[in-house]
Amino acid sequence: MTITVLIADDQAMVRAGFAAVLDAQDGISVVGQAADGAEAVRLAHELRPDVVVMDVRMPGMNGIDATSALQTPPRSSDYVPRVLMLTTFDIDEYVHAALRAGASGFLLKDALPDEVARAVRVIAAGEALLAPSVTRRLIEEVAQQAPAPAVDEHLLASLTAREREVLELVARGRSNQEIAAELFIAEQTVKTHVSKILQKLGLRDRVHAVVFAYDTGLVRPGT
Repeated sequence: MTITVLIADDQAMVRAGFAAVLDAQDGISVVGQAADGAEAVRLAHELRPDVVVMDVRMPGMNGIDATSALQTPPRSSDYVPRVLMLTTFDIDEYVHAALRAGASGFLLKDALPDEVARAVRVIAAGEALLAPSVTRRLIEEVAQQAPAPAVDEHLLASLTAREREVLELVARGRSNQEIAAELFIAEQTVKTHVSKILQKLGLRDRVHAVVFAYDTGLVRPGT
């Protein structure tokens, strides 16, 4: 099946560049372009793309607010796209807020064409873009500066002792294979635990499990 993409960036050349790269890929089609967050939200609901490639910094409604709006659709709609954030720096001051708003990962604007296509495919498949170790580093560095929002800690209480243990290791950047070795369990068992954790906490992917672990204090920066 073809992956449909909407590109949102206030710079026309950036939009055109990403569109050219993605349209040249087999199985990917750019269905629309937006110059700001408000237009991105409007076009996303109109065109219903699988993935929205969203710049963090745009005039008017920025990428974070637009992402949040897309992740909380009106009652009349069940459409919630995957969002891939565009940043200029690998540790952007807005990245943590973007992930909390519902983005599934981020991509540097100077990424190579193959990296752009891979990122879209990964996000469309329902996976988080960031490798576990990169996720942990990103969240830890920004979490030290950004106050965590209020989180329903009853959700954390819904996890079993083993699931909490797995979540903590995920947040510390361990891969499934490393978690399996550390806990002396099968890798498939780890995958099952991660799936149950995401389901119980209402999270979309591994990245947001890491955010949740920091926001609830299960894992603290520097520990």
